[in-house]
Amino acid sequence: MTDQEITVLGKVATAFGIKGWIKVYSFTDPVSNILDYPIWLLNINGEWRKFEVEAGQTQSKGIVAKLQGITDRDAALALSQTEIAVYTSQLPEPDDDEFYWFQLEGLKVVNTQGQLLGKVKELFDSGGGNQVMKLTNCEGSIDQLQRLIPYVDTIVLDVDLETKVIQVEWEADY
Repeated sequence: MTDQEITVLGKVATAFGIKGWIKVYSFTDPVSNILDYPIWLLNINGEWRKFEVEAGQTQSKGIVAKLQGITDRDAALALSQTEIAVYTSQLPEPDDDEFYWFQLEGLKVVNTQGQLLGKVKELFDSGGGNQVMKLTNCEGSIDQLQRLIPYVDTIVLDVDLETKVIQVEWEADY
């Protein structure tokens, strides 16, 4: 479809009602921020297709949206479990000390002793309001362990996107 970079912001969960609305699982924080984007890209059978968001709202159990051209429950159900993305260029610039999770994935993590602990495989919300980096081993890692490291100011000392390194206050045997 395009050579532009895209960023996944959520996925379609299932249909909502009979008029083509969908339930959305949003990865944004807050979850309603996904509705800030008027055009969504949906990954349908491995191909990104554009959809205009006609309407959207928060519900007690999440987000629901109406996409242009999706007019009945069957069409909405056909979109179940498809990824929702936007062009990365549409994302607002983060503050100097903030990063998007996708920017951190793949970065190497080194502790203050200079030990390579691994690279960031993914980030997730622990449910208690804290984010956690899940590390996997990589070439040069001190061992083959997977690690979970809280992404908090007292532990994450520096993020350098140019050198692709995150420095942490974290012992190898934690």
